Amino acid sequence: MTSFICRFAEAADIMGEQLSPDEKFKLITRNLQEVLGEERLKEILKERELKVYWGTATTGKPHVAYFVPMSKIADFLKAGCEVTILFADLHAYLDNMKAPWELLELRVQYYEQIIKAMLESIGVPLDKLKFVKGTDYQLSREYTLDVYRLSSMVTEHDAKKAGAEVVKQVEHPLLSGLLYPGLQALDEEYLKVDAQFGGVDQRKIFTLAEKYLPSLGYTKRIHMMNPMVPGLTGGKMSSSEEESKIDLLDKNQEVKKKLKKAFCEPGNVENNGVLSFVKHVLFPLHSEFIIKRDPKWGGDKVYTDYEEVEKDFAAEEIHPGDLKASVELALNKLLDPIRKKFETPELKKLTASAYPEPSKNKGGVKGNPKQNTDEEEAIPSRLDIRVGKVVSVEKHPDADSLYLEKIDVGEEQPRTVVSGLVAYISQEQLQDRLVVLLCNLKPQKMRGIESQAMLLCASIEGEPRKVEPLDPPEGSAPGDRVFVEGYESGKPDDELKPKKKVFEKLQVDLKISDQCVAQWKDQNLMTKLGQITCKTLKGGNIS
Repeated sequence: MTSFICRFAEAADIMGEQLSPDEKFKLITRNLQEVLGEERLKEILKERELKVYWGTATTGKPHVAYFVPMSKIADFLKAGCEVTILFADLHAYLDNMKAPWELLELRVQYYEQIIKAMLESIGVPLDKLKFVKGTDYQLSREYTLDVYRLSSMVTEHDAKKAGAEVVKQVEHPLLSGLLYPGLQALDEEYLKVDAQFGGVDQRKIFTLAEKYLPSLGYTKRIHMMNPMVPGLTGGKMSSSEEESKIDLLDKNQEVKKKLKKAFCEPGNVENNGVLSFVKHVLFPLHSEFIIKRDPKWGGDKVYTDYEEVEKDFAAEEIHPGDLKASVELALNKLLDPIRKKFETPELKKLTASAYPEPSKNKGGVKGNPKQNTDEEEAIPSRLDIRVGKVVSVEKHPDADSLYLEKIDVGEEQPRTVVSGLVAYISQEQLQDRLVVLLCNLKPQKMRGIESQAMLLCASIEGEPRKVEPLDPPEGSAPGDRVFVEGYESGKPDDELKPKKKVFEKLQVDLKISDQCVAQWKDQNLMTKLGQITCKTLKGGNIS
C-alpha cells in the first residue's frame, strides 16, 4: 500500500505540473452533475492551482457512497488542487442534534480515522491534504460576529429553503437547523478557498452562499456538485437507512448479502446503485472494470469505458448476478485495508464509544428488572414497516367485510394480506396503490386464510367510522423502509412475539398530526423520500 501511495503522490505531482489548464478543468469537473462558476474556475486554473474544500458533518457512520467524493478528491489532487477536508462537528450538532454534544469529539475522531483509511485504501497521499475540525475556528470571536451579521440579513424563508434537502426536516424545526446553511456559507471564507465541493443535494445552500457572502464583503465562490448516488434499494444512499447502504466495516458476508438484495433489474440502468458505484467510484479509480463470469457465459470481460458497461447491461448482455459479483470483488478490495485498520483494540473501542448501542440502559436498572426490560424493548425500530404495492385485490371468499390482497413488499413473492377495508375503500382504489405495511407480526389466519402483514390505516371513530390507508411519499418503491425519526438505526425483529405486545404498546402513541402526517410521540414516520401521510383524517389513530 505504501508504494501505491508513493506512486499516486508522484503521479499527482507530475500530472499537476504537466496538465494544461483545459486538461485540469476536464479532470476537476468529470462526472460532476453541475458546476456554478465555470468561467471563474477556468480563469483561476490559468493563473494558479485551485483551492477547494469538501466538508462532512460528523453524524452517522460513513458508508461506501463516501467513496464517490473520495474519488473526486483524488481527481482534484491529480489536477494539482490544494484540498481541505472539513470535519463539520458543529454542523452535526446543529442538524437537530444528530450528534449529541457529549459525542461530538468522539464522532470527529471516528470520522477522521475512517476518512483517512478510505483515502489510503484508494491510494491518496494524506500529506497532500489539509484536515480541519469545524469548532477549531467556528467558535472564534470573528466567526461568531459574522454569524450574527449573516443572521440579520438572511430571512427565515431563505434559511429553511436552503437547508431543505440537507438539514433533517421536522414539523417544529429548531433554530439551530436554520443557522446551519449560513455557517456552511461562512466556512468558504474562513477556510480561504476558491471552491466548495459537495453533493447536488446541497445546491440550495450553495446558492444561499452565492447570494449572501458578497453582502458581507466576501467573494462569491465556485460550487461543484456530485450527483447523488442511488443506494442499494434504489433511492438515496443514507446512513440512517440500514438497507440502503453498505457500512465501511461490514464483513465480506454482509457485503455479499446486501449486494444480493440490491435493486438491479435486468436491463434497467435507472436508479441502479450497483451500476452507479461502477461509474462514480471504480472507473475513476482504476480506469477499467472487469466483469467476472463463468466461461460458458463468455468468460471475463474487461471494460475501459463506463458507457460500454451501461450499454451492455441495458442490452442484457451483462447479467445482474455477474455485475453484483464483480462489484463485490472490487468493493472488498477497497474495504479490506479499512477493516484491517479498525481491528485494533483502540479503534474498536472508538467505534463503540462514538456509536453506542441505543438500547443500552446507561443509568442502570432499578426496581423490577423484567419490567424495565419490557419497557426498553417497546421502541419503534423493532417494527418492520415497509412500503408495499397492491398487486391484486379481491373479496375474501368467506367474509364479505374482508379483502384478500397480494402486496409486493420488495421480496421475491408478494405477501398475502387480509384487511377489513371493504366498507371504506373500493377494490379499484386499492388496486396498484402504494400502501404501508407492518411486516413482522406473526402471521395470523383470518377466516381460514393466513395474513402475512398488516396494512396500516388512519381512522377516526364515530358514525360513520372513517378509515384511510396511509400514503408513502411520491416516488416510493415496494420494500422501502419506514422508520420513526430518531430511531433510524435500529434493526427490526424478525418476528414480533405476541406475548411481548410490542406493537400494541407502541400503537397507543401512533397518531395523525394536524398536518395529516403519521407520527409516533410527535416524531414523524418517514422513508428516505419523506413523510408518511394520510389524505384527510387529522388527529386520527393508526392501526
